[in-house]
Amino acid sequence: MGEHVFFLGIWDYVVISGVLLISAGVGIYYHFTGGKQNTVKEYLFANRDMHVVPVAFSLMASSLSAVTILGGVSESYTYGIQQTVLNLAVILFGPLFSYTYMPVFFRLQLTSVYEYLGKRFGMVARLTGSLTYTILTTIQSGMVLYAPALALDAVTGISKNVAILSLGSVCTFYSTIGGMKAVIVTDVLQTLLMVAAVTCVPIHAILTTGSFSEIWRIAEEGNRTSLLNFDIDPTIRYSWFSLIIGGGVLYLSLSCTNQSQIQRYLCVKDLKSARQAVYLRIPISVGLNVSAIFTGLVIYARYYQCDPIANQSIRFSDQLLPYYVVQTMGHIPGLSGLFIAGIFSAALSTLSSSLNCLAAVTLEDYFKPIYFKATGRNPPNDKLSLYSKIISLVFGFICIGSACLAHMLGGLMQSTGSFIGILGGPLLALFSLGMFTRSANQKGAMTGFVAGIALCCWAAFGGPRPPLPKLPVQVSGCNETISVRPTSHPKLDDREYFWLYRLSYMYNGVIGFLCTFVVGIVLSIICNKVAGQTPKVDSNLLATLTFNTKRKVNNHKTEVGEALLHQGIQNGRKVKGSF
Repeated sequence: MGEHVFFLGIWDYVVISGVLLISAGVGIYYHFTGGKQNTVKEYLFANRDMHVVPVAFSLMASSLSAVTILGGVSESYTYGIQQTVLNLAVILFGPLFSYTYMPVFFRLQLTSVYEYLGKRFGMVARLTGSLTYTILTTIQSGMVLYAPALALDAVTGISKNVAILSLGSVCTFYSTIGGMKAVIVTDVLQTLLMVAAVTCVPIHAILTTGSFSEIWRIAEEGNRTSLLNFDIDPTIRYSWFSLIIGGGVLYLSLSCTNQSQIQRYLCVKDLKSARQAVYLRIPISVGLNVSAIFTGLVIYARYYQCDPIANQSIRFSDQLLPYYVVQTMGHIPGLSGLFIAGIFSAALSTLSSSLNCLAAVTLEDYFKPIYFKATGRNPPNDKLSLYSKIISLVFGFICIGSACLAHMLGGLMQSTGSFIGILGGPLLALFSLGMFTRSANQKGAMTGFVAGIALCCWAAFGGPRPPLPKLPVQVSGCNETISVRPTSHPKLDDREYFWLYRLSYMYNGVIGFLCTFVVGIVLSIICNKVAGQTPKVDSNLLATLTFNTKRKVNNHKTEVGEALLHQGIQNGRKVKGSF
């Protein structure tokens, strides 16, 4: 591979260091204000009084990472802009989430989202959901640190280990001492830096080339501007159907089953504010995604005659964005540093979210039950905040270690990402069985979950499978002669592969959801008929479209209401009011 390493200037390091210092300073500020995060409510939920705007920014920041930005640019460069349709899924399914699933979590006011599974299906379901989240989030956090470090190491000379230790240490520091308030406030800053990092590239390109139309013309000649693929064939990698249906399941799984998302929604004062955060998040997320996709076209317009991967200037397509930035804007003082700070910010926002939420899940699902079993009493409330900080600190070190060891995974990085994605559909079905059906029980739901996971793994990892249909690239404009090796495997007709292995990866979550839901409900009905009874379900655990957004409902009020209702029925008196 050719040597194309570009070293940063003093102003670039000033910008990067400034971002890290400000992030750490926010954590220090919130540690010494607001009661010093002495209660779990304040430490994990920002005292449930955060404003809608920072929560919306934080929601978007926690769902996007450096992998998302670098990967989105790479995807557009390699496969075209058809993935833009994925944004429609966010627009369509956002209101569905806010009026069905979200009211349930607000009624219950749970610390861990997986407490819902315990209330609905029992402890086995709760531990299954929380353990899955813990393992996958720890692995994903390591990848979030490693991926930008790998990309930047290849083109800027910043050591992978230095980047990992710097980011991991700063993030662990401010997340541990500052709690959720520090996480949300820094997420706002980091989101703005992400936007700056992504938008500075197309703006600079348009100013340099003089027009948007020239970039579009080159991309159109390279067949990268197609948006109107309405083919219903499920083996087509990207079409309107796969992106909207598969993207909808992906969005719901991230919103409904992910602790980091639900925990942020519960940081606002009421359901109405949470819905406002959903709607405000949509244009921010869509805008950033579209900018990343267009950035891929900008990079293609520069390298369409000399692909940097084919000429061995870089090894991976995920390195395209930093490679382009240092080549075209490296001479502008501080601009490369601003871009790298944006990529670092994407990693920081995702990791800080993960640490805080891992602390919440560990405290509620593991520590409290174990403490009660060992001592026969609940842990003291005045110590829970300290325990949360210790747990967050420990997970910070674990994630740094995971990132440092990520190079050992090699080609398994893509497999790990796929495995994280395919769990979303079955887990969403598990929550949906609980919220939308009364007949679902533990046996049916857990059997369906296992069946869904098995089917998704078969579809995602089974083989042999056809090669990905990448769009062609050129090397005719390179200064040196490039020898392109032919593919070693024979060209087969796609129909010769097993249909499940030809299925678009966008449908993995869909088939996992359908398999889990169908198997779960059918087996539950059979079990109920054999037992001769249908399980009684607390109405607070069921989704409804008529939940009153003006009422603030919490666990205490719900429990008191149920107790009064039960007492009234026993005494033969009419109970006024409802909870």
